[in-house]
Amino acid sequence: MATVAAAVVRALPLALLPSKPTLGFGPRAYPPGTSAPRLLGVPPPTAARLTRVPARVLAGGQSLLASLNMRLSSPELLVDITGLKELSGIRAHNGALRIGALTRHRDIERSAEVARHVPLLAQAVPHVAHVAIRNSGTLGGSLALADPAAEYPACAPALDATLVIGGAGGERRVAARDFFRALYSTALGPGELLLAAEFPLLGAGYRSEFVELARRHGDYAIVGVAAHARVERGSVSDLRLAYLGVGATPVRARRAEAAIEGKAYGAQALAAVQALALEPGREPRGALDRTWALDIVRRVRAWAEGIVQGT
Repeated sequence: MATVAAAVVRALPLALLPSKPTLGFGPRAYPPGTSAPRLLGVPPPTAARLTRVPARVLAGGQSLLASLNMRLSSPELLVDITGLKELSGIRAHNGALRIGALTRHRDIERSAEVARHVPLLAQAVPHVAHVAIRNSGTLGGSLALADPAAEYPACAPALDATLVIGGAGGERRVAARDFFRALYSTALGPGELLLAAEFPLLGAGYRSEFVELARRHGDYAIVGVAAHARVERGSVSDLRLAYLGVGATPVRARRAEAAIEGKAYGAQALAAVQALALEPGREPRGALDRTWALDIVRRVRAWAEGIVQGT
């Protein structure tokens, strides 16, 4: 953070953005005129400047550039943070796996540490779009965008993650359950950046499962659930079930969690699992919705059976 706080912003030409219409979006599918400074640090004058003008941070750019092309976003200032190497990387520290905000999806997908310590993320990342997107997109970009159909925003509260935020006033930490405020809205304040996410290391007896249903692999999810629980002697505890694609933010299935908490796997627990598909308040409508409801029930039931049986 000291390196970040000591540097300055310098303006760059807008060459990193397409200058011609993008195929498939018509004649206006190019970004509006926007200055694109590269953020080499976050000194107080810079943070103050970012609070005075509408600004967007450019990390992987896989969502932001598309929104610029389609004129869904027209910030006066783009802040390019891709050069901040200290915001990348994966390391275990103080009982948590710290993943820098600029760590690419592909790096998470290939990480042996993620697979060993946070297997839920390892299961979720192959569902993130396609390899070409995963080569550029970042963990921090996905979390900060807070797309309700994205995978990481559901995994973070399911894993009880902590998000590390930096700004002119220093660092602060926010629990993932408090980070997502509304549709595409987070706890990030003016002039603040998401620096990293810290995920507790997998404890003894904990099992995870990520389930997602999309029309085809790589499409936005219709619905999904991130599940994490501890199982001892056939009893389920510390269960966290977080939905994606069913609300404006990740949705915790708290009634189902309470119904299963502390109970041995059996008819009662299974009945609670079977109620999951309808709990977030989305009633199935039509054949496709019935398909996702039945699919989620089937796959979460298989997970529940598996964690009790130790598979």
